[in-house]
Amino acid sequence: MTKRIGITNQKGGVSKTTNTINVAGGLADRGLDVLAIDMDPQGYLTHRLGFKEAYKADSPNFADALNSPSDYDIRNLVVTHDEYDLLPANIDMFHLEQELIGSGMRPRLRLSDVLESVDDWDVMVIDSPPSLGPLNDNVVLAAENLLVPVEADESSQLALTHLLRQLDTLEDNYGAAIDILGVIVSNVSYPLDNEQQSSIDWYEDRFEGRVPVWIIRSRAALKRAVKSGGSVFADDAEDVDMAAVYAEIGEEVAP
Repeated sequence: MTKRIGITNQKGGVSKTTNTINVAGGLADRGLDVLAIDMDPQGYLTHRLGFKEAYKADSPNFADALNSPSDYDIRNLVVTHDEYDLLPANIDMFHLEQELIGSGMRPRLRLSDVLESVDDWDVMVIDSPPSLGPLNDNVVLAAENLLVPVEADESSQLALTHLLRQLDTLEDNYGAAIDILGVIVSNVSYPLDNEQQSSIDWYEDRFEGRVPVWIIRSRAALKRAVKSGGSVFADDAEDVDMAAVYAEIGEEVAP
């Protein structure tokens, strides 16, 4: 069966898209067939991977499929990237998110319905929006396996606490079994200042013996790889030490 991994945190600026690109790249580098899914209405993953036109495409598109899951086959909406496949976001997902707010429980299972019986890929990596709204809930409930990107600061610690409470609520309301596979501390600059060190210690203490906590250092080569539309595993990517960390993540979460 296809393994689904959601990359989620309601806080913006924690490198969700950068981590999605590179986790998907690391899994593909292991020889797995990977589908990256962009569930963020802002479409950062879609744009970063070079599919701006798909983001503005008329029907049929991903927003249509989420609105009427039984009417669309997402295999027909997938585009091919050099490293892995992509189900691109669409600008109409902004309207969909507003429609889903306050619409009850079932709309939070739309992505699960869309992906039901789709097993063409070994693993799906899902980039979520920066909110605790219905689209993020869709990611969590469809994947049930999560990687949580954070930064080494107090605001990320607070956001993580809110996320964990939300996961408890979703488990209670939907009978889900949600697993955090690991925490990715992004954009870490050395030497560490007191806030960064304190935050990293907090993450490691909070998850000690439960899940890995990976450190992604701030690297210009990492940013250049994403800017050029690929991961640190792309054929034309520069050598960067963070590739080893993403390879380790891929090894940990691979099906």
